Amino acid sequence: MSILPSTIPSLRTLAMPADANPDGDIFGGWIMSQMDIASGNFAAQSVKGRVATVAVDAMTFHKPVYVGDDVSCYCETSTVGNTSITILVEVWAQRHHSEEIVKVTQGSFTFVAIDE
Repeated sequence: MSILPSTIPSLRTLAMPADANPDGDIFGGWIMSQMDIASGNFAAQSVKGRVATVAVDAMTFHKPVYVGDDVSCYCETSTVGNTSITILVEVWAQRHHSEEIVKVTQGSFTFVAIDE
């Protein structure tokens, strides 16, 4: 059983019907996009400058996300290089009209600094 991160989420949003397939599951690409936004913002704040995604090093989908779920992305720094930073992202969903919170996805995103 996973333990919910103790930090505040880097991004929090609702899964909406436009992001779902005909069976009501949210598309993995939508989740990946939310993870990229969250980790990119986290990386930019960490390095105090612009960054660009250069790699998605790992993605694991544990459970589906459904329409109406409250989706939260939690980020932490994995490694920092001379011009790159790797961010680990965990995605947790609070089920619609429920107290149940489950880890649905995790991944690793690498960014490079732009400009300075």
